[in-house]
Amino acid sequence: MNDRAALDLLVAQGPLTRTQIGALTGLSKPTASQLLGRLEAAGLVRTTGNVTGRPGPNAQLYEVNPDAAYVAALAVDQCGITAAIADITGRVLGEERVGTEAVEEDAPPKTAQLVASAVDGALDKAGLTRERLHGAVIGTPGALDPQTGVLRYAPHLPGWHARALKDELAGVLGVPIVIENDVNLAAVAEQHDGAAQDFDDFVLVWADEGVGAAIVLGGQVLRGATGGAGEIGYMPLPGAPLARGGDRDAARPDAGGGFQRLVGSPSIVELAREYGAADVRTVDEALDDDRVRAEVARRLATGLAAVVAVVDPRLVVLSGEVAQVGGEPLRELVEEEFTGLALPRPEIRISNIEGNPILTGALHTALAEARNAVFDTA
Repeated sequence: MNDRAALDLLVAQGPLTRTQIGALTGLSKPTASQLLGRLEAAGLVRTTGNVTGRPGPNAQLYEVNPDAAYVAALAVDQCGITAAIADITGRVLGEERVGTEAVEEDAPPKTAQLVASAVDGALDKAGLTRERLHGAVIGTPGALDPQTGVLRYAPHLPGWHARALKDELAGVLGVPIVIENDVNLAAVAEQHDGAAQDFDDFVLVWADEGVGAAIVLGGQVLRGATGGAGEIGYMPLPGAPLARGGDRDAARPDAGGGFQRLVGSPSIVELAREYGAADVRTVDEALDDDRVRAEVARRLATGLAAVVAVVDPRLVVLSGEVAQVGGEPLRELVEEEFTGLALPRPEIRISNIEGNPILTGALHTALAEARNAVFDTA
C-alpha cells in the first residue's frame, strides 16, 4: 500500500524528494528510504537530479521510471483509426491515423490489419516495438455484448462484428486489450481532465455524426445488460421515425430513426436546408442561423428531458461536433428550454477537453489498467 501511494504521488505531482514523499504519505524517513530503494530496484522509479538553491546537502529527486510500461490507446470511427502510444507516466510519444482505405478490401482480416497498422505507425514514431507494449484500449461506437462478445449498436462499422473480434485483435497486437464504447471513454476524459471533474453523477451527451450518451452514477459507468446503456441515438422521440434496424437502414448509425435523426450532424445540415439555406454543407454554417440553433436546442432539450427524468444526474456535459460548434449560445438555449419543466434541472456544461476526447479517455483507461498491474509490488 505504501509503494502504491508513493507511485501515485509521483505520477500526480512529478519528481519528489524522499522527505517530500515521507511528508505526503506520513512515512518516516527510514521507511521512505527503504520504499524508494525497493521501487528503484524493481525498475519502477529512478533518480532525476537534485534540488538545489537551499542550505544543506542537495536532496535527490525521484520520479516514476517512464520505461516501466507502455500502452496503446485507439479511437475508431467510420473513416479509420487513430492510435497513440504513451509511457506509464502518461506522456504521449507517438500518434498515427490510418484511414479505412489503407488496407485492401480483399485482404483478410481487414479490421485486424487496420488496428495493427495504426499501432505500428504510432510505435514507430515513439521509437518502440510491439514487444514493449503492456496493453491497449480501443474505443469504438457501439458496445461489446458481455454475453456474446459481439459488437452491438454499430451497424456502420463493417468488419467489427465478429464474435472472436477481441481475441483476434489481442492476438495481432500480442497484448491484452479492452474494447470500450467511445462515448464512455469521452466521459472518462471529462472525469479526469474536463467539465465533470468532482462529479460522481453525470451524463455526457455526444452529438456528432453519431449520437450517444455515457451515464455515470456513483462514479461508475452504467453499461446495461447488453452493453447498450446510453445508446440514446436510438431513443424514440416525437418528430423522429422509429429506429427499426431493417436491411434498408443496416448501414446507418441510427438504424434509420430515433434521437439521432433530430440532432445528429447530418440532420442539422438538413434542417438548415429546410429553412432555405440550400448551400449549407457543414454544422458550422447551419448553426450560424439563429432559427436552426433554437430548433436544435429544443430538440436537444427534449432528448435530455427524457434522460433526466430517468437518471436524475447532477450534471449534463454536451460534447461532440454539435456542442463544440454551438458552444455557449447553444448551451444557454438548451438550459432555457428546461425552464418550467416538472423535472430536476441539472447543471449543463459544454465539454472543454482539447483534442480527441475518445482517445484521451482510452489513454486514461489504458494507463489505469497498466498501473494497477505494474505498480503492484505485493
